[in-house]
Amino acid sequence: LVRQGAMPLIDPRELLPLLRCPRCHGPLAGDDGGLACASSGCGLASRAFPRVAGLHALVDFEDSVLDEAGLRERAGASGVPRRAARGVAGALRRWSAPPSPVAERHMRDLVARLHAEGGRPRVLVVGGGTRNPGSDVLYDDAGLDVIAFDIYASPEVRFIADVHGVPLADGSVQAVSVQAVLEHVLDPWRAVAEIERVLAPGGLVYAVTPFLQHVHEGAWDFTRFTESGHRWLFRAFERIDSGVVAGPATAWVWSTEQLVRGLTRSFAAGKAARVALCWVHLLDRLIPEPHAVDGASCVYFYGRKGGPRLDPAGVVRSYRGAQRTA
Repeated sequence: LVRQGAMPLIDPRELLPLLRCPRCHGPLAGDDGGLACASSGCGLASRAFPRVAGLHALVDFEDSVLDEAGLRERAGASGVPRRAARGVAGALRRWSAPPSPVAERHMRDLVARLHAEGGRPRVLVVGGGTRNPGSDVLYDDAGLDVIAFDIYASPEVRFIADVHGVPLADGSVQAVSVQAVLEHVLDPWRAVAEIERVLAPGGLVYAVTPFLQHVHEGAWDFTRFTESGHRWLFRAFERIDSGVVAGPATAWVWSTEQLVRGLTRSFAAGKAARVALCWVHLLDRLIPEPHAVDGASCVYFYGRKGGPRLDPAGVVRSYRGAQRTA
């Protein structure tokens, strides 16, 4: 097992046979030193995928927001500045945006279900360039093989890829975690179809996506979902649980941060307002679930591949908010 710190990252020798062309999902030719699509009928046939920052960049650049030249120029770094949350700055960030216990609770349930099935499960972390809430549960479990990827290089990821074309074989993983990602993809429905494709039958998915949040990560931010819209996005999955990660109080803090930022033309002033209002997050605990659904900052879906597909009438019946209609 190859590890990065305490992380149970999958051995490259075990990962290599699972890798596929991001366009046709056919096999790749080559070895860990270099890979190319081996399908003669594919538009990417025999085209070598680049290695950037020591990682395979398995991306269909003709159909991606990623630009190969830009990725090389940045040496695989993120197009959005990212700084490690350490010291006082890290403490202020955690204080201003306290983690929700929801993700950790579901990650623990997900891991328990995987281990109950036996074997050594593979868990795919989409957008795994940085850790998300609850993900330590995955990375600290030596009984899992974690396959993390993102559109930039980091010590957490095994390869660079775009979720619109996941470069993995059909049914090759037993679970997928996709937190704070689907707002950053151009076609969330296509991304979820890819997640469904790479999941084994009965595989688990846990997704967290914003509803009421201002734009973050600039040009790389595209979409928002209500709780009902999020359920429709995952309509091919059987629901285990779904609901609110952070409620209207958190949404109000986000809005106030943006208001102060806009009035002062200062990102720092907005962040200061968010820190000053850190206590407001606690009010989410006082809001009943139906009202929280209607004004959530972000929502989650936890489900299983398979089961009856949700139909349009079913998604209307699945509404769990406070605005009841006839």
